Amino acid sequence: MNKKIALITGSSTGLGLETASLLAKNGYKVYATMRHLEKQDALIQLSQQDGIDLEVKQLDVTNLDRINQVVTDIINTEGRIDILINNAGAGFVKTTELASDDEIMWQLNLNLMGVIRMTKAVLPYMRNQRDGRIINISSVGGLVGQPFNEIYCATKFGVEGYTEAMASYVQPEFNIKFTLIEPGGIQSEFTNNVMAQLQSTGGLKDDEYKPVLDSYLGGLKENYGTGSSQTSEEVATVILNTLEMEEPPIRTRTSDWSEAFTELKTQADPTGKEQQRRVVKLLGKYIYNTKAVVSHFKH
Repeated sequence: MNKKIALITGSSTGLGLETASLLAKNGYKVYATMRHLEKQDALIQLSQQDGIDLEVKQLDVTNLDRINQVVTDIINTEGRIDILINNAGAGFVKTTELASDDEIMWQLNLNLMGVIRMTKAVLPYMRNQRDGRIINISSVGGLVGQPFNEIYCATKFGVEGYTEAMASYVQPEFNIKFTLIEPGGIQSEFTNNVMAQLQSTGGLKDDEYKPVLDSYLGGLKENYGTGSSQTSEEVATVILNTLEMEEPPIRTRTSDWSEAFTELKTQADPTGKEQQRRVVKLLGKYIYNTKAVVSHFKH
C-alpha cells in the first residue's frame, strides 16, 4: 500500500515537530518544513532513531517562490500530495495602539496569508487527484477574542473564515476535506516566543493599558483555570485522529477546556458540518446535480 504524502509547515519545534514525528511513526511519508534549517537536528535525530519516513525541507510561508519550489519538488518526487498541515504561525501580544503597522502586517502575512499561499500551491494537484486533506491549525482565539491578542485573533478568525468558505464548495465538489484544529494553550516554545517578541520590540509601555496587561499576563494560569494548556503530543494526536476519519469535522477543539471555553460560539454546531450544509445551498441547483455532493449530504 502506498504511503500518504503529508506536507507540514512550521515543523522545527512544538506542535509541528510532534505532528511530523507522529504521522511518520503511523505510516505516512512526511515532508517536514521549517524556515531555518539549523533547527532541524531534533527531527533528523527522531528520523534516524525511529527509522521513520521523514524528510526535512526549508520553507518560509511568506516566500511564494520557495513555497512553489517545495511543492513542485514533492510532486516531482512523489507524484502527489495527500495532506497539507498549515501549522506555521506566531502569537502576538500587544494593544492595537502600540502595535506598529509592520508588526500587524507581519502577523497577517505569516498567520493568514501563509495558510492561503500554501493552500493555493497544493490545490491544483489535490483537485486533479479528486482527493486531499487540508488541516489548518487555528486556536480558540479564532473563535473567541481575547485581551491584548486582538491582532493574533484577527488572523485566526481570518483562517476560520477562509477554511469555512473553502469547505463550502471545494470539499463537496473535489473531495478535498478541510478541518480547523482549535487548541487552547500548548506547552511549547509558542508562549516563550510571544514574550520574546514583545520584549524585543520595546516591552510593556508605561501607559494606561499597562496595569490591565500586567494583570492579564500575571494571572493567565489562574484566570484561565486548570486544563487550559495541553502538550504538543496531545494536540498532534487529535490531528492524527482527524486525518484518519472518513468524514472529518470542519472544526474540532482539542480538549475539554477548549470545548468549554468556546461553548457559547460552538454549541449549536460543534463540528461546523451543519453550517456547511446550509452554506452549500447557496450554490443552487448545480450542487444538487453533483453525485459527490449528494453523497456528502448523506453523511
